[in-house]
Amino acid sequence: MARHCRLILALDVETKEEALALARPLVGSLGWVKLGLQLFTRHGPGIVDEFHALGFKVFLDLKLHDIPNTVASAVKSLRGRPCSLLTLHAGGGPEMIARAVEAARDALPDCRLLSVTVLTSMDRAQLGAVGIERSAEDQVRLLGRMAVSAGSHGLVCSPLELPVLRAELGDGPDLVTPGIRYPDAKGDDQSRVMTPADAAAAGSSFIVVGRPILKATDPAAMAQRIRKEIGESP
Repeated sequence: MARHCRLILALDVETKEEALALARPLVGSLGWVKLGLQLFTRHGPGIVDEFHALGFKVFLDLKLHDIPNTVASAVKSLRGRPCSLLTLHAGGGPEMIARAVEAARDALPDCRLLSVTVLTSMDRAQLGAVGIERSAEDQVRLLGRMAVSAGSHGLVCSPLELPVLRAELGDGPDLVTPGIRYPDAKGDDQSRVMTPADAAAAGSSFIVVGRPILKATDPAAMAQRIRKEIGESP
C-alpha cells in the first residue's frame, strides 16, 4: 500500500457559511480541509482560523504567483495563521520559490510550501495554447525538479505524474494530488484523473477530494471509505 497517504476535503464552494455547513458534520471523519482562492478572497485570512478551530488542518490553496518580493510579502502577511500547507505556482521560477520559502521559515514555521506544476485542467492542447510544446508529463518533470531544488517542500501534480516524480525525486517531497475520481464519475473540469487507491499506491502524500464526498448521500461514510482505501489511519 501507499506511503502515509492522507485525505484532504476540497471545500470549493461559494461562501464560508456553506463550507462550514459541509465541514462540521465531518469533524472526526477526516483531518484536513482545502480552502481555496474563492473563499479566501471573499472572507479574508480569518477563515483559516475558523476551520482550524473546528479541529481541521488547513491546506491553503492560493497558488501565489508574482514577482519574488510580492510573493514573499504575501507569505509574511499570513504570519501566525494556522495553515499547514500553502501553494505557489512553480511557473514563478526558482527565485520566487526560494524567497517564499525563506519568508515562511519565520512567518509560518509549521507550514510546508507546495509548488503547483501543471494544473490538472491542462491537457496538451491547453499547454500548446500558452506556448508550451512539451507534454504535460515533461513540463511537470521540468518544473518539479526546479521547484524542489529551489526549496519547495513538495509539489501539486496530477496523479498520473506520480510514478515519474517519485522515481526522480524520491520519497522526500510531499506530492499532493487533486484529480481524484471514481471510474463512474465525470471528470468535470479536470483532465488527468485517478482513483483514490491508485493515487495512494502510486506515491501520493495527500489526495484532494471534493465532489465524490460532498455529493455523496452520506459524506462522512464516503470520507471514511476513501481513508480506508488509501490506508490512512483513523
